Amino acid sequence: MASEEVKLIGFWVSPFSTRVEWALILKGIEYEYIEEDVFNKSPLLLELNPVHKKVPVFIHNDKVVLESFVILEYIDEIWKDNPLLPQNPYQRAMVRFWAKYAEEKLLESAFYALWALEDEELKAEKITIAMEALEKIEGELRGKSFFGGESIGYLDLALGWISCWLPVCDEVGSMKILDPLKFPAIISWMNRFTNHKGIKNKLPPRDKMVVYFQERSKIISASLANNK
Repeated sequence: MASEEVKLIGFWVSPFSTRVEWALILKGIEYEYIEEDVFNKSPLLLELNPVHKKVPVFIHNDKVVLESFVILEYIDEIWKDNPLLPQNPYQRAMVRFWAKYAEEKLLESAFYALWALEDEELKAEKITIAMEALEKIEGELRGKSFFGGESIGYLDLALGWISCWLPVCDEVGSMKILDPLKFPAIISWMNRFTNHKGIKNKLPPRDKMVVYFQERSKIISASLANNK
């Protein structure tokens, strides 16, 4: 499939497009990356994703696939080497459950806590929800090298943002969601994950992320305050 057209439209700090890049790298798939300005959306993005107008957009020959979790499964179906999803139907179902749970409970709550600069009550509420979610994820990971067992799998890619994005959220938001004493299994997994040869060269620069998150948190916090 080396001669096939494989393209990914993404945004450098998006955990959603980054998880797709990780999958492509782990699978050994050659692809063209197209950086999108999500604040000044290109005609190409609007043409290929007219519904949500978001990244990532995955292009395989003449087929367009949207939404990062859907893209991961598509990639795993087309390119069979280095499978991401387990073969067992129950295990596949559980992987999908935890991916959705982390997205809805942890990711959304962590980012809401970051944006809630002027609302301490909302911030405390979202931090509590995020830490409760981390406790459950810690239990799921305990005793394993990766969520996928001894090698990186679908759930590691789905939750990979925890290893890079969540520490920056904590720093910028003056929070401590990712407490090393409470979540030792997650911390150990983060170190293994970010040092993996297929991951470590495709992590957003931390210093650049901090500046970006600081700027965005001010803008979004002000918008939330004005909408009260």
